[in-house]
Formats: sequence, C-alpha cells, structure tokens
Amino acid sequence: MVIDPRDLFKRSAEVEPDPAPLGGTRAQLVQRLQVGLLGLGAMVMMVALADVVITRARDTEATSVSVPAPQTSSSEMAIPRDPLADAGVVPDIPEETQPEAASPRTADATSSPAR
Repeated sequence: MVIDPRDLFKRSAEVEPDPAPLGGTRAQLVQRLQVGLLGLGAMVMMVALADVVITRARDTEATSVSVPAPQTSSSEMAIPRDPLADAGVVPDIPEETQPEAASPRTADATSSPAR
C-alpha cells in the first residue's frame, strides 16, 4: 500500500471518508444485474417469436397454390341444365313437340322431287 505524504500532514478531523467503490453499492449491482438479465430474456423472446413467424410463413408459402385454377370454357357454360330434373324431382320435359300437321308437309316435300 502506498502512503500519500499529504495524508500525513492532515488532521484526523479533515480526513474524508472512503468514496464508494467504482462498482457501486450491492443494491445497485443487483439492480444492474436484474435489468441486464431482463433485457437478455426480452431479446431471446423476440428472436423466438420472429423464428415462429418466419417458419409459419414458409410453411404457408409451401402449401399454397401458386398456379390459378383453370378457367371453364364458354361451351360448358352455354349448356342449360335443370338441376331439379337432374335430381329427379321434376319429370323430364321433351325438348320439342312437333304438331302432327307438320309431318304431312315433310312427306310432300320429299315426294315432290321424285315426280
């Protein structure tokens, strides 16, 4: 231990008490330790949350459909359908009913070129 010569000439009443150590008191040390550990825990939780979000996004992207469904052609849409008739609730209606007077005309039309 080194002795300061100025301390030898001072009276005992003038001697100042020892200053606090550079690390602070024990309570301050515990408080700094608690704040540091809380900060580390918060950072670990944030990194874990970011990892969960990124993993979920990658899984969703891998399972999603990137190509849209094919469009239906216009010919399929043009066919009229009767869902009740398909289910058997309504009896089928014939597409066209021809009157009996129309059949003699067709017979005359076919026989005239033969004359």
